[in-house]
Parts: sequence; C-alpha cells; structure tokens
Amino acid sequence: MTKKEEAEARRAEKLRIEQERVEALCEFEKKYSDCDCICGIDEVGRGPLAGPVMTAAVILPKDCRILYINDSKKLSEKRREELYAEIMEKAVAVGIGYASHERIDEINILQATYEAMRMAVSRLNVQPDLLLVDAVHIPDISCRQVSIIKGDARSQSIAAASIVAKVTRDHLMTAFDACFPEYGFASNKGYGTAAHIQALKTTGPSPIHRRTFIQKFI
Repeated sequence: MTKKEEAEARRAEKLRIEQERVEALCEFEKKYSDCDCICGIDEVGRGPLAGPVMTAAVILPKDCRILYINDSKKLSEKRREELYAEIMEKAVAVGIGYASHERIDEINILQATYEAMRMAVSRLNVQPDLLLVDAVHIPDISCRQVSIIKGDARSQSIAAASIVAKVTRDHLMTAFDACFPEYGFASNKGYGTAAHIQALKTTGPSPIHRRTFIQKFI
C-alpha cells in the first residue's frame, strides 16, 4: 500500500468512526421515531454574572446526521461556528428564547430559564410532537417531553440546540463588549473570571450585570 493509499485508508476509518458516533448520538431520535417532529431544546448562560440566559429549540429532519456535532462545551469556537451554520441550513425549524438579566433578578435563574425555553418553543414555525430536553422538565407547556440527563452529549437534537444557543449568546456578549469593554465580555462571555470580578470591584456593575449574582463582589 502506498503512502497515499494509507492516508486515504486512515481518513476513511476516521470518517467511519465519526459516523458511528453520530449514529449513537441519535439513540433517542430513533427511539421516538414514531414522532414526525422531534425538537431538541437546551439553554446556555445560567451561570454568568452578566447578560441573558439563552435557549434554542431545534427541529432537524428525521434522517439528518450532522458529523462532528456534540455538546457545545466540548467544541472549539471555530467548530461551533461551522456547525451553527450547518444546523441553521438543515433545520426544519429553529426557535430562540431568552430571559434578560432583569428578568433573572426578578424571578430567579431557574424560572427565567423555563420562561426562555417556553419562548423558544413558541417561536418555532412548526409544531413539535416531542421535546427532548437537557436534564429538566419544562413546566406549563403542553407538548410531550422527555428529559435526558446530559442530553447535549446524548442527543443530536439537544446538541444542535446547545450549539445554536451558545453561538447566539456568544455573539451577543461580544457585542456587549463594545459597549462595556472594561469587563472583557468578548472573552469571558459574562462568566466570573478573576479579571471580570476585579473589574466589578474597581468599576462597579454594568447595566447588564445580574444584581442577584454579584452581591458578594460589590
């Protein structure tokens, strides 16, 4: 076998392994294949000190397989951006929801997350038959739900929602960085890094900080 043939064989084997991984990631989609429209839903941004919590609801075609998709936290920024574009191109429907920092302070982060999830589902232009949800059960929603622990690493639909929510929120926090550059939102996305906390202590909070999250720092 020539070096070229060996390289091609290695690429083919890597592709086969990735295809098998993605197929395994569709376990729940196949389990509930009697449903015509399965929607994955996930959130990003429950932990940061600033900015909104963002949710996404994504319905993919039943036979769709997206290579390299995974929990957004396990992907590089470059890979997330590439997958975001592919998901948005292939999805049957995408709904985005959010709860602002003010709403989080008003009703607490858990209730704000549920509200944002309901918003994401309500913004779909196709009615889902089933929601696959990462770890939680969304109250006050009529659609059938299946809660999956670590769902963003076990369901392609939830992983897609995780990526869409993450990229959408990251873009927003980068835009906020231009308005409030002293906090480093473009790099920390509102999370409590040492530099972010120091900026809070020396400069005080910005208009997008969650007051209930930063009380011990100011």
